[in-house]
Amino acid sequence: MGSSELFLTIKAIFEDQLLAVLSTRERDQPYSNLVCFAATDDLRCLVFATARATRKYANIKADSRVAMLVDNRANVAADIDRATAVTVLGMAREVGGDEKEDLLTRYTDKHPHLQPFVSSSATALFKVEVGKYVVVNSFQHVQELSMRP
Repeated sequence: MGSSELFLTIKAIFEDQLLAVLSTRERDQPYSNLVCFAATDDLRCLVFATARATRKYANIKADSRVAMLVDNRANVAADIDRATAVTVLGMAREVGGDEKEDLLTRYTDKHPHLQPFVSSSATALFKVEVGKYVVVNSFQHVQELSMRP
């Protein structure tokens, strides 16, 4: 699969899936959560929201390096050969101003039921600037797509 096919595979999975596993670091220990996410059209950024009074918020403020996992499994035995998992490696930062408004619109277009949550002053919107995608399918077939210029 070439890089343009890989890009389209990632884009299709991101359009279909609502949730991602977000991994941060708490001191010397990995820490993971489920988050609702959205991606920009160019796949250079992913967006998620979290309450400021959470462990993941504190973890990102202490270390902006994150990983996110999005997959298309159906929780059946055939997933071993058929499922595709996309690992996102990047840097997360809280967004504000005009940038926040644009990303918030993208996020709430995908998750309209979260509008009250993301509109709260207690909620932060994060942008993950993607460095690289690692895509695994057919059990052990691994491909990488760098998003760095």
